[in-house]
Amino acid sequence: MSKKYTKSWIRGHHPVQKVIGACVLAAALTGSAFAQQDFSDVEVKSYYVQGNVWVLTGAGGNVTVQIGDEGVLVVDTQFAGMAPKLLAEIERLAPGKDIQYVINTHGHGDHVGGNQIIREAGYTVVAGNEARDVSATFNPGAEVIAHENVMLGMAVSGQPFETWPTEVYLGDHYDLFFNDEPIELLYQGRAHTNGDTMVFFRKSDVISTGDIYFTEGYPFIDLENRGHVNGYIDGLNQIIRITVPRAQQEGGTMVISGHGRLADEADVVEYRDMLTIIRDRVQFYMDEGMDLEEILEAGPSSDYDGRYGNGFVSTEDFITAIYTNLSEM
Repeated sequence: MSKKYTKSWIRGHHPVQKVIGACVLAAALTGSAFAQQDFSDVEVKSYYVQGNVWVLTGAGGNVTVQIGDEGVLVVDTQFAGMAPKLLAEIERLAPGKDIQYVINTHGHGDHVGGNQIIREAGYTVVAGNEARDVSATFNPGAEVIAHENVMLGMAVSGQPFETWPTEVYLGDHYDLFFNDEPIELLYQGRAHTNGDTMVFFRKSDVISTGDIYFTEGYPFIDLENRGHVNGYIDGLNQIIRITVPRAQQEGGTMVISGHGRLADEADVVEYRDMLTIIRDRVQFYMDEGMDLEEILEAGPSSDYDGRYGNGFVSTEDFITAIYTNLSEM
């Protein structure tokens, strides 16, 4: 059942979804392995954010949905097994409206696994009023947009061709106008992976961050896909630059995290500060000549472990990833 967010919901009263190992598992699964997951007991729930934007939860990453007179735009598609449930909820929220765009924030299976099913449920506008044949102005299947590195990563990892993006962009920015709203796709370089995109709905004043921002647990720096702690911090700073809080730092620009609850600027600042402090501590220990084992023993994140150390990324893996990143420099 859909409902509007309240400040108590924003501040953590909504239970974090179980994501079946989330991106750690999704990064390891390719091909038919996605289809082998059993999601029969998982329920999709929708929550109104603000403006034209909703968020859907289930198994996998949060799904952002923009609804308007022109149709529906979807950000991320969870696992393939969740796609029929997502489509049913989208139809309930937007009866009779077609999906025209799907945007992938990155290439992990818990965010792109449902691409094929959700894409095939929509259509793409391919021509304007100039077309002589009106039927030729539409192509079956929604347009799936992602950064080029997402498609390259999906190809290398063996994910099914049918789940790949149909439109890729280069550089650090891509924009479109849909449902009377300007939408910006902001590429973040090496962050969670090397293909991360954040989606900024400018009129609704909502940012869908993908896995550049979690609300629960340490971030997953995907080293195999060239993730980097400094890019993570840059991405969080980008969110903070865009967000504008209301009075007393409550509300204002809403931030849809990749996993977990809705957030605002103050939440992102706290997360950015945590990540920056721990990164700087690891760098200090490295400058002192300590190796990884000694740094883990020193506990550079010990004062944050109670808050973030119980997620699906262990403290040891988190510190190891930072150490690996900083060793490149």
